[in-house]
Amino acid sequence: MTKPSSKRKKATSATSRDSTPPNDHDLEDISQEENPATATITVSAVEVTELTQEEQSDRLHLERKVERAFFEAGKALMELRDRKLYRSTHKTFEEYCRDRFGHNRRQSYLLMDAAVIFDNLEQKCDRSDHILPTNEWQIRPLSKLDPDIQPEAWEQAVESAKGKVPSHRIVKDAVQRIMERTKVPNTYQIGEVCQILVKDNPELRGKGGCWGIVSQANEFSCTVRMWDGEYAIGLQHLKSYNYLPAECEQMRVICDRISRVYSSGLEESVQRFLESLGKVNRSYLTALEEKVLSLLEAEIAN
Repeated sequence: MTKPSSKRKKATSATSRDSTPPNDHDLEDISQEENPATATITVSAVEVTELTQEEQSDRLHLERKVERAFFEAGKALMELRDRKLYRSTHKTFEEYCRDRFGHNRRQSYLLMDAAVIFDNLEQKCDRSDHILPTNEWQIRPLSKLDPDIQPEAWEQAVESAKGKVPSHRIVKDAVQRIMERTKVPNTYQIGEVCQILVKDNPELRGKGGCWGIVSQANEFSCTVRMWDGEYAIGLQHLKSYNYLPAECEQMRVICDRISRVYSSGLEESVQRFLESLGKVNRSYLTALEEKVLSLLEAEIAN
């Protein structure tokens, strides 16, 4: 008989606890949880002082260092390569760059080409606003243009970027506009390395897949130098390897070396080896190919 009374007491007790009015601190917490947007955030004002003339000069000096970082790297790499300062530890410049700097095959050449372009822009662009590239990727598209036109393309890119350092895409668009404006039917340049496409041209039989170096750019054809002579080839039978300028120069040297050995009249098996080098789809010789070619050069020199 006492159980119902006990339940009523518990219910009354619970109701009593729930109806206890919250204190001010609890109301503040509830208010913040229910509507965070009404929370008040106190922000301390920070006074920004103007730079002194000396600080402005230091800032500009440091900004120039940041801009020239990749330029200095490219210039240093060129000197290391040209003076062969890697020769005491490595056989090739490429192996040295990989081991010393962790560069893949193209990175060093990209930096060296970028350094040449940066130097050209620094000399020829209007530097009143001090807008120059800050990394190699930004100016890589400029490598497709002649040095005399590169500053024009860069300044157009800066204008498109509203006076800021332009991105790779903006520079690429500026280069494309200039290339379309010139409307040159033959876009191949002297020294460019191309692959020969035989297609339906019987005169090129045996040359399919070989590489050659453009020695003359005509209106609708190119004169291409290969290991066994020069050939006039229509544009439809050429495909650029899109090598960097430094890689094209490297291939020119290889072509000269192969030609000298090929024209010396060594046995047919040697000529077959040299012809195989004329079909490599890379801008360098392997260590073994370099060793064999050097041996053949030494043989014809005796």
